[in-house]
Amino acid sequence: MGKSERHSIMLKLRDPKPGDYGWVIHRQAVLYAEEYGWNNDYEALIAGIIADIHRRFDPARERIWVAERDGEVVGSVFLVAGEGTVAKLRLLYVDPSCRGQGLGKRLVREVVECARDRGYSKMTLWTQSNLQAARGIYKSEGFQLVKSEPHRSFGVDLVGETWELVL
Repeated sequence: MGKSERHSIMLKLRDPKPGDYGWVIHRQAVLYAEEYGWNNDYEALIAGIIADIHRRFDPARERIWVAERDGEVVGSVFLVAGEGTVAKLRLLYVDPSCRGQGLGKRLVREVVECARDRGYSKMTLWTQSNLQAARGIYKSEGFQLVKSEPHRSFGVDLVGETWELVL
């Protein structure tokens, strides 16, 4: 069985279960430290974001997807209510073992479709200019870059970007 065949076997999206929030925090923090030199400030930020989402989670307006391949968690994404009819795409993650196989696009499409179904008029997201693969997905799915701002976060100089999609 070839490598690409192995990675496509048994990929499913599901709701989070106990341990998944910690997994998301851990995997994103480790990956961004290894690939971009980000420090523990990023881990603390996403831990706070996830805690806040969990505390105020509204299942009628929000949703979380966990991607699993052969019983192993390999990705996630969060749909979070913003102000009024604006939704937010948060914390997209694709494990390096699944890159280039369409999982990121699938997760983004799920979020967008769900936001439309729940009556949102617009979706926003915040990312960094150096996250090229994610930016490529957002652009290919119709998001438009509306704001760029240099900042120093997570121990490095970055350019934060706000992207929007009219639903």
